[in-house]
Amino acid sequence: MIYRRKRYKVNPQIVEEFNRHFNQTLLPTQLKYGARLVGRWMAKERENEVEIMAIWEYDSLEDFKMIEDKVREDHAHIARVRNWYEKMGGSENLKNIFYKSEQDFLESTVL
Repeated sequence: MIYRRKRYKVNPQIVEEFNRHFNQTLLPTQLKYGARLVGRWMAKERENEVEIMAIWEYDSLEDFKMIEDKVREDHAHIARVRNWYEKMGGSENLKNIFYKSEQDFLESTVL
């Protein structure tokens, strides 16, 4: 097993809308292609930002890449994401409210 940790630091004003977008758009597509969400959490606002983190489980790094390829090829999903970007003022505006986005991969140390 391999785990992907995805973290965002966002403006507090976008938290509710971003969580809605995740639950209505991003999560269903990931699940459709086999990604397994372990959980998604957010920290309390600090210094005018909120950290949101998700942990995803995959059988392997190759499995993750295959799922991501399918997501990127899903034209209906891409259209929903683009519509959300437009609703939020476009990618230039989102740069001002999404302060940071990063991901890394974790391996269990439990035998």
